[in-house]
Amino acid sequence: MIARRLVVLGLAAGLTLPAMAVKPGESAPDFKGTDSNGKTQSVSQYKGKWVVLEWHNQGCPFERKHYESGNMEALQKQWTDKGVVWLSIISSAPGEQGYVTAPQENEYIRKMKVAASAVVLDPSGSIGHLYDAKTTPHMFVIDPQGKLVYMGAIDDKPSPDPATLKGAKNYLNDALTAAMAGQPVAVTSTRPYGCAVKYPN
Repeated sequence: MIARRLVVLGLAAGLTLPAMAVKPGESAPDFKGTDSNGKTQSVSQYKGKWVVLEWHNQGCPFERKHYESGNMEALQKQWTDKGVVWLSIISSAPGEQGYVTAPQENEYIRKMKVAASAVVLDPSGSIGHLYDAKTTPHMFVIDPQGKLVYMGAIDDKPSPDPATLKGAKNYLNDALTAAMAGQPVAVTSTRPYGCAVKYPN
């Protein structure tokens, strides 16, 4: 009976906590990827800086909520203006929703006035699997020592409706604001929401 209760509790915990390949407080996995301008991007090259990783998919309704409203671009500008490096990562496989070529992504960047530091193209899904990125968006915050301080949802409104942006608790903002001020991050991980990352089969 006790063992059965533990199994049930374990299943319940699995439903409430996101599965994590990496955990807050651990070193963020390094990678080398090519951005839409042909430059190599990695976590290690930005040691000493705050870094945000954002998994992205142009066609995802949840991403469209944040981009077409201007919310994501405003967040990108807000934090890059403060010296944060913001890397958007596209792990959609060729033939899947969200897959883009470098010229296609650069056109989107111009059209949407994207303010990310760079957009890394990851069609093999290797970077996404390294972080166990599950959705678009899926957010990660890395401190100047290379430690992960937040991972999960961008906010607490898991809806594609732009109207839900008003009054949303923005976990990304809260994590960066606290951590950059030298304060503990109250919420270090949440369950991400959005479209499943379209990895290669």
